[in-house]
Amino acid sequence: MPKKAREGNDTSGLLHYLYGPGKRDEHVDPRMVAAWDPFIEDPARSPGMTLSDLALLLDAPVHALLGRKPTKHVYHVAVRNPPEDRELSDQEWARVARELMAAAGIDPHGDGQGCRWLAVRHATDHIHIVATAARQDGRQPNLRQDIVRMHDVARRFEAEFGLRRLTHGDKTPRKWSKTGEAEKATRRGLPETARETLQRAVREAAAAAADDSDFFARIGAAGVRVQQRIAQDGSVTGYSVALPGDRDGRQEPVWFSGSRLAPDLSLPRARERWALPVAGGALTPAEAWRVAEGKVRQAGAHLGAGGLQQGAGDVAALGDLVVVVAQVSPREVRELIRDAAREFERASRASAARTLEGQARELYRDSASTLSRSIAGAGRSDTRAVLGLLAALVMAVDASRRWHEAQEFRVQAHAAGRAGRLLREAVEVTAGAAAARRSRPRQERAPVSPRAGQRVATMPGVRSMAEIVQEAVPSHARTILADPAWPALRARLGEVGRAGEDPVEVLSAVAAQRELSSAQSVAEVLAWRLDGWRKHRGPGAAAADGPPSTPTTGTAATAPATGADRAGPLRKTGAPAPTRHTPADGHGQGPKRTR
Repeated sequence: MPKKAREGNDTSGLLHYLYGPGKRDEHVDPRMVAAWDPFIEDPARSPGMTLSDLALLLDAPVHALLGRKPTKHVYHVAVRNPPEDRELSDQEWARVARELMAAAGIDPHGDGQGCRWLAVRHATDHIHIVATAARQDGRQPNLRQDIVRMHDVARRFEAEFGLRRLTHGDKTPRKWSKTGEAEKATRRGLPETARETLQRAVREAAAAAADDSDFFARIGAAGVRVQQRIAQDGSVTGYSVALPGDRDGRQEPVWFSGSRLAPDLSLPRARERWALPVAGGALTPAEAWRVAEGKVRQAGAHLGAGGLQQGAGDVAALGDLVVVVAQVSPREVRELIRDAAREFERASRASAARTLEGQARELYRDSASTLSRSIAGAGRSDTRAVLGLLAALVMAVDASRRWHEAQEFRVQAHAAGRAGRLLREAVEVTAGAAAARRSRPRQERAPVSPRAGQRVATMPGVRSMAEIVQEAVPSHARTILADPAWPALRARLGEVGRAGEDPVEVLSAVAAQRELSSAQSVAEVLAWRLDGWRKHRGPGAAAADGPPSTPTTGTAATAPATGADRAGPLRKTGAPAPTRHTPADGHGQGPKRTR
């Protein structure tokens, strides 16, 4: 993704920064990967070339210009790959740099008199291209539409190198924080920038609001300053928000209009959400979850059925529903669903006109309104009802992904896929918490002194953990032990044992919550469910959720199966990384497990 920086006039200063350690010591092995002349020596590799000498070579065409010199002649472009892409070699980055400079008009192919430039790499995922905006024949380069042409080249390289396919120009990306905003947040010790905090607060207010007054009241209740833009006739035509304490150099509040936060947060776009009335009526939290689940499942058959414009309205309403679910979800999965809502944000903005009359859109809006009215008591909702809605939401997000793929909206389809994976994890964590809620905490037993001559069981290891799996889930034991996620599951089982619980009983309980046959990685699913068990049994769980219920007979699944196809690495948790062993290690003879 090429990003053009502001023009400057200090070539030497920029080179010293690129070849230096960086502002936060993030530059590693800075080196030149390409230049306008293949015989130019690299200051990092050749003692005969200094950064000052290289800056003079780059600036020579500028000094040779007749007449007035450009005030800002330094042309700077950063080209970065997302973290999930593979690492490109220096030769691949060199090809990228040459093609981008040719497309931008800096150094067209076969010209021979283009601008001078070079590409520096000091990290694994990006390069910096520095050029001087003065041709060697004394003329000015034609840089019209340079960034657009560079993006076209980048899309071709994504296909050639097998990288993540991106799009540009569809006016759906969120407004990213600027470097100065990030540095200000770091100085103030804030976990995120003011723009990001405002984006989340305004989006949550817009997703749950019923009208203008409700929208602005919710923004104020979130601790955000808001001012309305009122026309001469008294109508509200826009708004701006600011974070308390966020001020500029003149000590004035830093205001952001809704459109500066995201394309769908302007006041006209926000009003689209409550343009049509939604069903009313007070429900208990448990009833609200069940009613919302029924409407989400019903909407699955209608998403995008009416064409492109109806589908664009449907996915927008689905994005608001995920935001509302994140606000009212149980504490065990609240952060997971918030991450899913953040990922689905791009998927909720399709690059097409929207209609507001789609049946799926109406059902999603009704579901969001039903849940937002019961937000105060939703934290103590029936876990089985919550689990049912999350399972339905997984299917809805997956349906939106297929719709985006059919429309060839690649970025939105990828965003929906990432959100779906997070929601699947939330489903399994909720299932584990439900199992913990229905079983009583195991009473800690006093240590028993071994009798003379009695064999003492050793500390559980790889072999005993394999026996635990074979006893708890015999039908899936062989698959689990051969699963790449088995080490992570083994670490979770070790934590369960150290917490005073019986790993066999816990693993059996979480395995019985939902079917496992459709899971692509059974070990990963069980690890997620054990995360939910541990979150529910953690400190303060009893006070937050009340006393545990009496165990019931039977362990049938309490929510419809959703075909949890799960792929990709596990999310990072606090569990220590265990030593990886081959699956065969778990089948040997080890010490018997004592009950």
